[in-house]
Amino acid sequence: MESETSSLGQRLKRYGNVSLGGASLLPTFLLKSLGVKVDPYQHADDITAVLGNLKGPLMKIAQILGTVPGILPEEYSEKLRKLQAEAPSMGWPFVKRRMATELGSSWQDHFKHFEKTARFAASLGQVHHAVDQKGRALALKLQYPDMKGIIEADLLQFKGLLSLYNKFSKGLETGEIYEEIKKHLLEELDYEKEAFHMEVFRAVLKDFKAIRIPTVVPEFTTKRLLTLSWEEGRPLLEFKDAPQTLKNTVAQNLFEAWYVPFYRAGLLHGDPHPGNYRGQEDGTLTLFDFGCVRVFRPKFIQGVIDLYRSLLTNDEALMVFAYESWGFKNLQKPVITALTLWARFLYGPLLYDRVMSLQENSTPEAGKAIAATVHKALREAGGISPPREFVFMDRAAVGLGSVFIRLEAKLNWHRVFENVIEGFDVQYVEKQQNKYLNPKI
Repeated sequence: MESETSSLGQRLKRYGNVSLGGASLLPTFLLKSLGVKVDPYQHADDITAVLGNLKGPLMKIAQILGTVPGILPEEYSEKLRKLQAEAPSMGWPFVKRRMATELGSSWQDHFKHFEKTARFAASLGQVHHAVDQKGRALALKLQYPDMKGIIEADLLQFKGLLSLYNKFSKGLETGEIYEEIKKHLLEELDYEKEAFHMEVFRAVLKDFKAIRIPTVVPEFTTKRLLTLSWEEGRPLLEFKDAPQTLKNTVAQNLFEAWYVPFYRAGLLHGDPHPGNYRGQEDGTLTLFDFGCVRVFRPKFIQGVIDLYRSLLTNDEALMVFAYESWGFKNLQKPVITALTLWARFLYGPLLYDRVMSLQENSTPEAGKAIAATVHKALREAGGISPPREFVFMDRAAVGLGSVFIRLEAKLNWHRVFENVIEGFDVQYVEKQQNKYLNPKI
């Protein structure tokens, strides 16, 4: 049997490796404050090379932080996002050990065909194509060994990096950010919970025929092995050169796939990475990777809608009410101004009742400039502690916006959003959560 308990020596080795890569994740401004001269683009290349063979969540952490204003420079998050999608896979000896541990020594008898080389590899596991004895084409996601120990080691070092960040930059208090990331990274190790997530999303999206979710194969699924129906499709960003109508269909389906579960059941797929979708020639989408699912309080969701309405009408009292319903505390005027600047950037395309591309409102350059302005204002105001829900909500908005920009989609985003939130009711969401989340996510 393959042991999942790392020895002290393995942990110490991990700490050393993570220190080499993780310390390099310090933002450029922080390194400069310590007297280190760096070329940020070369530096980003160097740490990508270091982290490429470090199985673990550092790339995922960096991707999350890349959506929070002012923490991680774009040249770093861009490189690390690419690494998460293109991480090198582990070899056949690991695959044989993992499969024997999960399905028994005669595991190969279950399959007519099993590809030795992984089709996809990411931070926590890799995916192999297989055909079982019933002739079903399957995708088997194998978790890398000792991931719990690796995540705990990475989180310990990550916490140290945040402490340094707090020392040199007073814009954001990072305690809640750390706790939120820690909770959901550890949850991603349970593939049986991911299978449960998939069935919940399938139920919530049952009326949306253009959105598909792979079928779980329970007899070949454990906490560290997830087996699904194999789903063909084109990588999402390949649709960039498709006809405009098809790009628009893909974008609308993606918007609904993400936000219908949020506004109907308080559920958010927490990883808006382009590699987590595949598309068909009619615009139908298949969603993958449900390891990170965030459940939101219905009143928090009401606050999201309240903020949208307040931006439409310039109702400052409603804005403040929305921020407070999210969990922001002790809001002073400079902080409200800074938060609203960021909110207008994120909500911008939803505020105009006309067809438009996100590039008109949300260019990367504009986003970086606004993030810098927001961070400066928060720092001068003495800092702020974002509520835990803000981390994945903000990540989803920025991540999806980036996909829509790269697709060059043109939609009336205002009408699409209004259709999604139409009839929103806090009590209905509570009923949906009670219906589907038993046991709770």
